[in-house]
Amino acid sequence: MNKSNNFGIAEMLATLGIQEINNGASTGAEWLETEGEYLESYSPADGKLIAKVKQASWDDYEKIIEKAQEAFKYWRMVPAPKRGEIVRQMGDELRKYKEPLGKLVSYEMGKVYQEGLGEVQEMIDIADFAVGQSRQLYGYTMHSEREKHRMYEQYHPLGIVGVITSFNFPVAVWAWNTMLALIAGDVVLWKPSSKTPLGAIAVHNIMKDVLIRNNVPEGVINLTVASSKYIGDDFLKDKRVPLISVTGSVAVGRRVARLVGERLGKTILELGGNNAIIVSQYGNKNLALRASLFGAVATAGQRCTSTRRLFIHDCMYDIFRDKLIKSYKQIKIGHPLDESIFVGPLADKSAVEAFKHAQEQVVKEGGKILYGGQVLEGEAYEAGTYVVPCIAEAENHFEIVQEETFAPILYLMRYKTIEEAIELHNGVPQGLSSAIFSKNIHETERFLSHEGSDCGIANVNIATNGAEIGGAFGGEKDTGGGRESGSDAWKAYMRRQTNTINFSTELPLAQGIRFDAFDE
Repeated sequence: MNKSNNFGIAEMLATLGIQEINNGASTGAEWLETEGEYLESYSPADGKLIAKVKQASWDDYEKIIEKAQEAFKYWRMVPAPKRGEIVRQMGDELRKYKEPLGKLVSYEMGKVYQEGLGEVQEMIDIADFAVGQSRQLYGYTMHSEREKHRMYEQYHPLGIVGVITSFNFPVAVWAWNTMLALIAGDVVLWKPSSKTPLGAIAVHNIMKDVLIRNNVPEGVINLTVASSKYIGDDFLKDKRVPLISVTGSVAVGRRVARLVGERLGKTILELGGNNAIIVSQYGNKNLALRASLFGAVATAGQRCTSTRRLFIHDCMYDIFRDKLIKSYKQIKIGHPLDESIFVGPLADKSAVEAFKHAQEQVVKEGGKILYGGQVLEGEAYEAGTYVVPCIAEAENHFEIVQEETFAPILYLMRYKTIEEAIELHNGVPQGLSSAIFSKNIHETERFLSHEGSDCGIANVNIATNGAEIGGAFGGEKDTGGGRESGSDAWKAYMRRQTNTINFSTELPLAQGIRFDAFDE
């Protein structure tokens, strides 16, 4: 029986200001009357239409850019700690709406409710982090080789930051970028995934009161909900947007990098992952089992940090494999707002087709399906988006294993030495997240060393997914090389400047060069 009506969906939408038909463009404090074709948002949980959005047009985009350019002139001159105070209030506003926004994320995207709440908590956490960073936008001072000269470095705001987000983290990724961009003195233009536009509209509804209360002008945070038909390559080519941050597939990232790079713009690319866990004979087997399960099936395998590959030491492979299958059999699959459920639906039927294709390919290449892989049927699964997470035996060189399938399919492989495990681990084009489960310091330190994991994230005795906002997030190789969220990621949203001040009455040149042509 379809239980969606029992989860307070209508009340949640009303609380967040989501109407049956919504405008798709905002300048923060104001919504533009958009006239584009309707973009319809359906829930993968039950297949029902949630709401419609009138897409923004290129004319709407131009109006927003004009507002953003003007707002930047004001915002960049607001002292950074005062910008941080407004970000603090944004975090507090998100605290008020954590439950309804988490529910919308869950219902529109398909991740279970606890993960939806967790995503909003990430927004709150990065706001808190950014408040502290607003007082720590440090430069450096250095000694000049010339007498009575002073040198230092400082950072200035870039301007308009374009943020393109993916469906799997429909609101958190915006916050990772926006909170840091705002304290850096930038203004932001958000283009959300067409699969999950309502979360973006809800976030701008939530932020509106904060902006008005603080007399923040229109154009500091902006939103355009539009398909590439309306706003596509021209957005990437727009020299008025010096930085584009994009989360998406490797193919999307390559296109963004090319188009933005041709105008010598800046990019932050958060692309695909093909993440692996090494399970050593010296590791805590129970921890490794739980981490492998959570890493592979949380968010129905639709995290960029989801565990895709599992390398298990040969001496314990059979035992660990059997325990993992037993754990998979206990997974509850169903409506994401049912709090007893651990795995919700895939985002849409195209994801289901990719899931089925991956299984066909792994078998064709010589692998074996050990468990799961079915598409669930029946009244409770009428949306056609529910699947049983799959475990398959494979080899690392299989073409399908070299790809990232954005679905809950986990490839199991054996290894005999730590050297072999690390070589196999690194033997894919992607390089986002990685983990090893071992209590052997020689193994763990090797995994974290220069000859170890080639990923942007390397963990010991924790899963590949579930990164904290305090550390810079991102990966290497085909993952793009970008960093966002914590640590010193704020630097990506600013331009660096070296300053030299001469407080003498002479004009000495660097490197001792003499130029006396004009000496009296």
